[in-house]
Amino acid sequence: MAKKIILSSLVALVLVFGVAALLYQPVIRPWHLRWGATDEEVQASLPGDEIVTGEANQSTRVIDIQTPASLVWPWLLQIGQGRGGLYSYDFLENLVGCDIHTLDTIDPALQNLKEGDIVRIGEQKGLPYYRVALIEPQRALVLRSVESKTGEEKNATWGFYLVEKSNTHTRLIIRHRDEPALDSTSKTVNAIFDPISAFMEHRMLYGIRDHAEKLSQATVK
Repeated sequence: MAKKIILSSLVALVLVFGVAALLYQPVIRPWHLRWGATDEEVQASLPGDEIVTGEANQSTRVIDIQTPASLVWPWLLQIGQGRGGLYSYDFLENLVGCDIHTLDTIDPALQNLKEGDIVRIGEQKGLPYYRVALIEPQRALVLRSVESKTGEEKNATWGFYLVEKSNTHTRLIIRHRDEPALDSTSKTVNAIFDPISAFMEHRMLYGIRDHAEKLSQATVK
């Protein structure tokens, strides 16, 4: 009986992964590339878009935050490994040695981020990192990917944008832009990490929202 249950479970698992694989490109990927975004937000030109020239892959993910942009911005300024964290699943990031520890408070010492500063996503040697390419206070923070071995800036950006709808409502937009992969190895790597990145960034959106709304509630009190 136990063997039958195990076998049935394995068959069901294979079927689930099989269906997910079939649906990923035509259904799942297009959905997560624009999670939470309106057509207008997906098509909008945002500060820093011009950094990645020519044809580009792009994702635009958005969440509503019930607080003014001024109370979301400090959380963005302290983003990064060895700083305020990534507001996602720390335990998953730390399983691969990233040493991420998301702060639950605003650290004044981390609020002086400026163009040219380095933002890391892990402490491992050889891991690509980011350089701040653009800052527009309370509106836009754009990071540009850097090749760790050469220090060369890549045609890839990670942008965080705040669109304040009212003094109690802000839209947080996170946009990735990068060059399409040309060789088979890069395409395979992207295919593996694309859903993982979407999963972690989905949590990041909620993490930033939750931190900002808690700060807003504490400020009101």
